[in-house]
Amino acid sequence: MSVEVEQKFLFDSDTLKAIEDIGVCVGQKQFQDQYFDTADFKLTLQDTWLRRRKQSWELKCPTATFSGTAEPGGERSLCTQYKEITNLPEIYQRVKALIKDSGEEGEKETTPSAEDDSWLSELGLCCFAEFTTTRRSFTLKGEEGVQIDLDQADFGYHVGEIEVLVPEGGNMQSAKEKIRHTAQRLGLNEERRVAGKMTVYLERYRPEQYAILLSAHVL
Repeated sequence: MSVEVEQKFLFDSDTLKAIEDIGVCVGQKQFQDQYFDTADFKLTLQDTWLRRRKQSWELKCPTATFSGTAEPGGERSLCTQYKEITNLPEIYQRVKALIKDSGEEGEKETTPSAEDDSWLSELGLCCFAEFTTTRRSFTLKGEEGVQIDLDQADFGYHVGEIEVLVPEGGNMQSAKEKIRHTAQRLGLNEERRVAGKMTVYLERYRPEQYAILLSAHVL
């Protein structure tokens, strides 16, 4: 299991030129994401994001040592840290544990599979967001382990991210330093955390859920 450490940023033609100067484009792809939660937001209120992308399941959940949010002094960190789980049986067990009261004791255990979505209805999960992203990815010359993604969502939002994947238990501070150094090389001077695609999607299309997550300090 890896931990994804990333900082989002807004970009323009000058930023793109800076990225092309220090990086190498390693490809472009398009993918559709579907996000799932219960009607009362039991997963997202715990900053846990269940996603299906290209028929593969992913669960993003906060690290035990990083509750989402603040640097020393109380300022909101520019970086986020999430565990990424891609094994479907493990995803199922974790989601079921978070929802807790989803079924009766003694209920037949479901064995989830990519071909059978019945576990979603068993846990009371339904899709609350669906959008397509076009992504260009870059690696950096002389900086191992750093990737830059430029995303264009089909609902009209563009955002970039500097990402470092760290093995669970690895050096998070080193990852943050790499991200900070890369941001400096790109001339980024973000003082606040930049909204990701999901935050903007919720604000535009799911205002009730957005307001609840905002008041719970998830967003």
